[in-house]
Amino acid sequence: MSRVESAWPKYPGYAIDIVPMAGVGRASVGGILVAESSRCVLVRESDHRDQLYFPLEDVVDSVLTETDHHTICPFKGEASYYSLSVKGVVLDDALWWYPNPMDEVAGLAGYGAFYTDRVEVTGSIPFEDGDEATVRFPMWGTTADLVALMDAAPNGEGSFSTPPYPNPRLGTYFPMEWHKERRNVVEGGQLLGAAIVAAAKSRPDQRVSSAHMAFLKAVSFDAPLDLALEPHRQGSTLSTFGVAVSQETSVRATGLVMSDIGSDDLIRHVGPMPDVPPPSECPRHDFSVLGRDVRVVDDAYARQDGPAGPPELYLWTRFAAAPATQALHQALLAQATTHYSIGAALRPHPGISEAAAHRTVSMGPVNATIAFHDDVDVSEWLLTETRSIWAGRGSTQSQVRVFTADGRLVASKSVQAIVRSFDRPPDRLPRDYSTVM
Repeated sequence: MSRVESAWPKYPGYAIDIVPMAGVGRASVGGILVAESSRCVLVRESDHRDQLYFPLEDVVDSVLTETDHHTICPFKGEASYYSLSVKGVVLDDALWWYPNPMDEVAGLAGYGAFYTDRVEVTGSIPFEDGDEATVRFPMWGTTADLVALMDAAPNGEGSFSTPPYPNPRLGTYFPMEWHKERRNVVEGGQLLGAAIVAAAKSRPDQRVSSAHMAFLKAVSFDAPLDLALEPHRQGSTLSTFGVAVSQETSVRATGLVMSDIGSDDLIRHVGPMPDVPPPSECPRHDFSVLGRDVRVVDDAYARQDGPAGPPELYLWTRFAAAPATQALHQALLAQATTHYSIGAALRPHPGISEAAAHRTVSMGPVNATIAFHDDVDVSEWLLTETRSIWAGRGSTQSQVRVFTADGRLVASKSVQAIVRSFDRPPDRLPRDYSTVM
């Protein structure tokens, strides 16, 4: 073993967190399982994608051949490598591990990780009914990360903030090429969710009943968000708050949130739930969020060009863990408000897809409204029905309804978005124009 000079004294703010994954990790080659473990750990390292590490004793020993290859990580130590041989397929140096990890990452002892461009690595979080929410690595993050980005923290009278993701942001210590490939644009629904949480914390005696937001300029994951709440009315039964969302001193979105104490039913009715197959009959869609299970009716959602269809999408969603408050349930529901509307609008139009977003086509939400009709539990199956009712003049309009599995309407939404061509390549556009959401 070579002597490794530690970089920890030079970069004391660097972070490597070793977090047990509360589920099952699997690795396979050509559909053949080479590792499976309920004792995997997520390694979350500054300026790196999350890696899933497996206990070496849970890797199929017969496929491993140790090699003479070694690499140096100044934060972890010297890595050794195994090649994999699976049914005649040999993958050289496809698994690495640290025989003598540095003290700062001593928890890596006995664990190894696979290169995900050669080995299919998945993490699955179980549900009580025996099903699983599965994500393939590299992933975006976990549902806990999503909650943290919307759990607005108070930092003064009428002032809230949310952190960057990850924190510290990517590229803080070392520039790496893969950073440039990352889609560094926050979903508009995330801003809506953060505003809902901020309003709920401002009036904890009331329940958020509706929220509206206009998206003025794109938001990135690289910097924190600041939310300023201005109470327009603080009543005993109903309150309203104006909201301004800023990033790096620039206002990115403005909106209005209402909360009230509710009332017993004087009248009640609900429109019929769409007649669609249950989640068990719908294929999964991997949105790269560990702990969220999404099933798409008729496999109709596609980020790449797909077959044409009607301007509508139906998706079943549930989360493996319930957040702590009703406002966070509402925020997770609101986060997807803007996500599917453009996908539904593009379905009838072959040759254009969300893969072109921010590259050759400017597309994104410009405003959204959500109304909460009943309490929301995102750990139970929810059906999101999205219908694009109009497209033209560079814009689209969608109506969205969210039902529980037993037919209760818990929320409805309205979304306006833009879909229009760039008149110049995006990298030659003025900065404010090219960053329209």
